[in-house]
Amino acid sequence: MTAITTDIFTTDARSVLHRFVNEVINGRDLDRAMAEVVAEDFIEQIPFPGQGPGRAGLADVLSGMFAGFPDQHWTIRDTLAENDRVAAYSTWTGTHLGQFMGIPATGKQVSVDAWTIDRYINGQMTESRLIMDVAGLLGQLGVLPAPAAD
Repeated sequence: MTAITTDIFTTDARSVLHRFVNEVINGRDLDRAMAEVVAEDFIEQIPFPGQGPGRAGLADVLSGMFAGFPDQHWTIRDTLAENDRVAAYSTWTGTHLGQFMGIPATGKQVSVDAWTIDRYINGQMTESRLIMDVAGLLGQLGVLPAPAAD
């Protein structure tokens, strides 16, 4: 039987991902923690509408999400790491108490699945690709009609 080895890089990259979720998103630290774990020239591969470049653009998007869902909380469900990338499956929950992407507050609670593929260099997130269940989110907010019953 062969021993299973863990690449030190993938462990470090996962640690940075967990720090990003716990300190930046769940801890709302868009200053110190954000500067430590996100590169200034960060690239969002699938940017939100109107998202600006770099770390500042990501901070603006997160601020908008926090305004729309002030109790937003992310939970990482699973990760896969290889070389300089970490793929994560997460769920975020929150209550829609403020405007979000032009949608006035509904007061509804949501639970949204999201997948990210992030790249890490020198202990910082340098790129991200966020794939979120936007249709599910809009359905929970009542913006999209419920699927028709068969």
